[in-house]
Amino acid sequence: MRKLFTILTLLLLTVGFAYGKKSVRVCYSKELSTITLDWSDGTLRWSAHLGDKEVVAPSRLTMTTDRGLWGEGIKSARIKRSDGGDYGNYDSRYSGAVVNFGDYSVEVRAYANGVAYRFISNVDGEYKIVDELAEFSFSEEDMAWIPYVNFRPDATSDYATQFETSFENTYTHTSLKDIDWRRLIFAPIVVERGDVKLWISESNLEDYPGMFLSNRDGDGTLDTEFAPRPKEVEQGGHNMLQGMVKSRHDYIAECHGARSFPWRIVAIGEENKDLANNDLVRYLADECRLEDTSWIKPGKVAWEWWNDWGLEGVDFKPGINNDTYKYYIDFASRFGIEYVILDEGWSVNLAADLMQVVPEIDIKELVDYAAERNVGIILWAGYWALNRDIEGLCKHYSEMGVKGWKVDFLDRDDQEMVEFVYDLAEIAAKYHMLVDYHGVYKPTGLNKTYPNAINFEGVHGLETMKWLGAEHDQITYDVTLPFIRGAAGPMDYTQGAMRNAAKGYYYPDYSRPMSQGTRCHQLAMYILYDAPLTMLCDSPTNYEKEPEYTKFVAEIPTVWRRKNFYDGEIGEYIVGDAVAEDGSIYHAGLNGHTPRTVRVAGYPLDYAIERVDIYIDGPNAATDGSDYQHIELTAKEYIKRGINIDMAAGGGFLVKITGHYIYHGSIKH
Repeated sequence: MRKLFTILTLLLLTVGFAYGKKSVRVCYSKELSTITLDWSDGTLRWSAHLGDKEVVAPSRLTMTTDRGLWGEGIKSARIKRSDGGDYGNYDSRYSGAVVNFGDYSVEVRAYANGVAYRFISNVDGEYKIVDELAEFSFSEEDMAWIPYVNFRPDATSDYATQFETSFENTYTHTSLKDIDWRRLIFAPIVVERGDVKLWISESNLEDYPGMFLSNRDGDGTLDTEFAPRPKEVEQGGHNMLQGMVKSRHDYIAECHGARSFPWRIVAIGEENKDLANNDLVRYLADECRLEDTSWIKPGKVAWEWWNDWGLEGVDFKPGINNDTYKYYIDFASRFGIEYVILDEGWSVNLAADLMQVVPEIDIKELVDYAAERNVGIILWAGYWALNRDIEGLCKHYSEMGVKGWKVDFLDRDDQEMVEFVYDLAEIAAKYHMLVDYHGVYKPTGLNKTYPNAINFEGVHGLETMKWLGAEHDQITYDVTLPFIRGAAGPMDYTQGAMRNAAKGYYYPDYSRPMSQGTRCHQLAMYILYDAPLTMLCDSPTNYEKEPEYTKFVAEIPTVWRRKNFYDGEIGEYIVGDAVAEDGSIYHAGLNGHTPRTVRVAGYPLDYAIERVDIYIDGPNAATDGSDYQHIELTAKEYIKRGINIDMAAGGGFLVKITGHYIYHGSIKH
């Protein structure tokens, strides 16, 4: 039936394309997504439908350049089809069109689960983009899940002071009319129009500033704000590792010749799970630019900063020294953990010079020690220090055997910073180095174009539990994240806490931190959060006290053959499954503050089950967040139709089904 539907849909892609004298309508199918571009009154507008239901009302799109205003005063246009996608991947297929208006074009696409458009420049020579307007028009009563820039404004709106941000904040659930017009919003966001959910973000952000959203007029229309290109940038900020913008130009981007601009995306779903499953950012991103990606090795990371180098029972003083890191390396080696990060502190403080290493650290010795134990070393770096000589530093440390960078404190997404993000990915790839970006904007497809750009923060992750008080609600954020930020791409949440606090028992502790929620809440994140480079954030001492559990965590894959979210509600809970390369199937669930029972799907009929491991919240999880149960079942004990699992408040679960697919009596690869 699915195959027949796909064939019918492809036929609709061929014939379901309607022209008007001054508009073009791109229809994936009559029941699914449609995008319309209209310039009947000389002003360019776009709108979107799901079937016959309007989900985005006519919204203006313009680009102000020093060559003229694109999107206004239109008199004629030429239209060309641009259907495409992977015929083997139903969700990646699209119906599209490119509309040429002379100096510029606009490309529109309709996918099964959303729409997108972008500007394309057709001009030669140098020019500047002064501003871009991308409206998203809804009803003022529509509700939205939005993350404000973490900035408290005064009575006036001064967006210029908000463009420098770490892109970390929790979500506010509000009507569009009640959005604080003084505060910028960073993407992605979700708008709820009755039963339809709309996910808004961008893709292929290259050589151009990132998109912020605002609601200046306090109505149902969101529009865009972009950071102007920096004019003066000085070293400063955290440990002199940031680039502090002192002045900006009166334009947002400097451009040269014909080029495309970022895609503006609206993913459309009738169920919450549709948002979490959307992959439009990846589909719209440029193809991989690396000829060889075989050297890119995802994996787990033993991380020291979150647990404050917190070893116990050792015969040396834990801290930033070789003895401590050798202990972390030995721990990683014993449990098959692929990497250890040397976080902040290995280079001389305040110098912003990554060639100056503190005397307590011998990087070459650590790299060699780790290599003998099949562990790789990744180095933390501040943005300013790494940007001083990306090529030289990559060459130097890659020759030493270092496997990658964790770069931090970017804290901007203006054109200059986006250029750095791409430059680092490209140069690091040249030297076979991974990059984990922190203090960075949301993913926009860079990980497809440069797969060594393996992880991105841009998330209000577990690190904040070191200092935020009990009034902070991380649990609700955890079960909101997969539907919004998670759909943009990989995120470095840094999970893995072993001190787990049920509601009412949490308190911040910088050196012995804990998580809100249960142990199984943390465990489920290894399945439900996309992170090819995944942290084990707690101390080896704490993990070593529970070797069976730690071994299980360390063996969970970080990349998947397939992942699917099949149940959930934003801010309440989410349930999904993932298939590993070895054929194992994992089911996992994250829960909010309301205890609930969820249904876990059975295994496929063509799957030969060998063993089932179930990790669930323990009977005392309501008071002891670390309480969990591990249940082992045989194939006969596991019900093919699925099972019911109880999740505690702030709880979770993980089910691992070990086995393999069968095809005509043989293993299916």
